Order: sequence, then C-alpha cells, then structure tokens
Amino acid sequence: MKLWRAGVLLLFAFALVFSGTAESGAKQTKALQIEEFFNGDEGTMVLTNLKNNHTYVYNEKRSTRNLTPESTFKVANALIGLQTNAVRDEYEVKRWDRVVREFETWNRDHTLASAMRESAIWFYQDMARDIGETEMQGYVGEMGYGNQDISGGIDSFWLNSTLKISALDQLQFMKKLVNETLPFDEKHQKTVKRTMIQDEQDSYTLHGKTGTRLSDAGLGWYIGYVETKKDTWVFAVNINGSGSEAKNIALKALKKQLIIK
Repeated sequence: MKLWRAGVLLLFAFALVFSGTAESGAKQTKALQIEEFFNGDEGTMVLTNLKNNHTYVYNEKRSTRNLTPESTFKVANALIGLQTNAVRDEYEVKRWDRVVREFETWNRDHTLASAMRESAIWFYQDMARDIGETEMQGYVGEMGYGNQDISGGIDSFWLNSTLKISALDQLQFMKKLVNETLPFDEKHQKTVKRTMIQDEQDSYTLHGKTGTRLSDAGLGWYIGYVETKKDTWVFAVNINGSGSEAKNIALKALKKQLIIK
C-alpha cells in the first residue's frame, strides 16, 4: 500500500512539473516597449515571430478593440477580386473615370498592383461593385474578417463604416496570408503578397499596407510582414493618427527589435 501511494505521489509530482512546463511554454506573449514612438497618441502594435510564435504587444487592451480597417481592407479586397475574376491579375488596367480626386497619383489609369501601392480608393471601390454583395459577404465571412459587417454599402463598408477589425485579428489575417491558408487559390495569395512589397533589401523584404481615416480623431493603420534570412515577422499597428505615422512606428519598432536595420 505504501509503495502504491508513493507511486501515485510520484506520478502526481511529474504531472505538476510537466503541466507547469507546458503552461510556461504556451505563455509566449511579452510587452513591447515602444511607448515613446507613439508621442502620446493612443495606439497599439502586435508583432509575432512565425517560427517560434513569440508575440509582442504594446497596449494589449487596445489590440482587441475593433476599428474600421480603412485602406488595409484593400488586401482582402484584392484577394476576393482575383478569386471572383473581378480582375484577372495584378496587371489588368482599369481606366480612370476622369473624376479628379484629392491625390494626384489617383488621377490616372491603375492596375491592381499600382492601386495597392498608391492606395487608389476608386479602383478598389469599382472592383467591389464588380464583385457584388453576395460574393463579398461570402468571402468576408469565410475569412472571418473582423465583425464581417458589410451593410455600410458595397463600395464603402470598410471606410469609416460598418466593417471593423482589431489589431489582433489583423495579425491573424496576415499570418494566414503569409502561410497561404486563406480561402483563396494559392496563386492569388502569392499575387497579393507581391503587390504588398514596399522595401527589398539584401537582409529583408518588407510587405505592408497603410490605411487612414482623416475624420474625427483620425485613425491610422499599418499591417504587413517582414521576411528576413532567419525569420518571418507579422505585425499590425494602429494609432489615433495617420497611416504614415503607423508605418513609421512599425519601422522604428522593427529596428528596435533588431529585425531590420
């Protein structure tokens, strides 16, 4: 009986040790010390290493807050457009409608790639109308994109409207895109990743997309990922400011974490 009790106690001790090890291994989220980069503005950043799943977060509370995606939705919109043949590839040209808009770079013909690079809203609005509400809603739901609410209008639901998503959900979306596990053909996911390339260096390649809402207090996004020789890092930043500010914060944080130079 004593030996039996001793054996039970020993097994229990092993269980506690391995349980503690598993819990400590699973807890891989660390605080991201980048407050100075926000200059007093409210914002958040989430950053994950896809190789070891280590995640760093600045302002964890805000990272779960749903906000309108603004032009970062162009990434999802491009995937849906390619999958539904609303656009053939990144080279197909849509003719400018001759409506003069606020940015000179928008006032010309565009392709999927150039419109992503210049964030030409009219191109993606036109493509959304070609996709139509039924297929748009189907794919937004299949992706599990944010609150999945496109009731704000087929060509505007992502612009200070009904569709909302958190920084953490943006991070998960980008992880799936990197791994090509979204509900789209792999070739389309590869195409969209190419259109997102913003900086190619010997030691890294940066893929990203900004988004800006100028009304109210302002909202800026920058989402994307960095491929280095060793790792792939996925990130999402938002701030009560502009997309340019969000991008600057991301770049400073990536340098501070010694991911890029």
